[in-house]
Amino acid sequence: MQVGLFIPCYVDQFYPHVGMAVVRVLERFGVEVVFPIEQTCCGQPMANTGCVDDARPLAFKFLNTFRDFEYVVCPSGSCTAMVRMHYDEFLKGHDGFDELKGKTYELSEFLTDVLKVDKIEGRFPHKVGIHQSCHGLRELRLAKSSELVGESFSKVRHLLESLQGIELVSLERPDECCGFGGTFAVGEEAVSCMMGNDRIQDHETAGAEVITGVDMSCLMHLEGLIRRQCKPLRVMHLAEILLASEEQEVRG
Repeated sequence: MQVGLFIPCYVDQFYPHVGMAVVRVLERFGVEVVFPIEQTCCGQPMANTGCVDDARPLAFKFLNTFRDFEYVVCPSGSCTAMVRMHYDEFLKGHDGFDELKGKTYELSEFLTDVLKVDKIEGRFPHKVGIHQSCHGLRELRLAKSSELVGESFSKVRHLLESLQGIELVSLERPDECCGFGGTFAVGEEAVSCMMGNDRIQDHETAGAEVITGVDMSCLMHLEGLIRRQCKPLRVMHLAEILLASEEQEVRG
């Protein structure tokens, strides 16, 4: 199986090691990973601030870059949701678009829904809190949100809970926004920081040593607040934990 790897701008610029971790994780499950160097921003920041004319050419760029891959995998719920939920405004009716939407996946759902990964061998002996980012939760449905009736599920939790030594802590508000919201964190800095500190406090109270999730944008926001307050917490993308667990298993 060959996939086109779509890396969000902020991962490319600030967290390239997360992108490399995604490659290693996918290759572990026998996937051939191709990184198209011509890729660029998906246009989400522009679209979210109302600059749709600036986002439109980026949507067409994405279509032309990734349309021929068997699957497209992205380590970001928000960027994946941009393609699947919001590109219709720009690309509806264009050749290859419906197929592209159907084969674009966020990492955790690709592992669970396409590769059918049920158990991951590895060790990660730490207390971990899962941050459910808004786009992944309420647009991609990577987990059950609290306002819905039905059986609880979480694709990230499913992947992590099979690791040896891991303890997934329980939060009081497991699906509350961290306050990042892209340009919202710039325009409404005070509110954004208060929301982020609330999320950090919830993880601290639960005893987490590591906060994980599928969006480095949210984790970047939380990490900034954690560093400024010198708190003994780490943030790690899901792919980083899966890679670290494999390396610990090898070291034994």
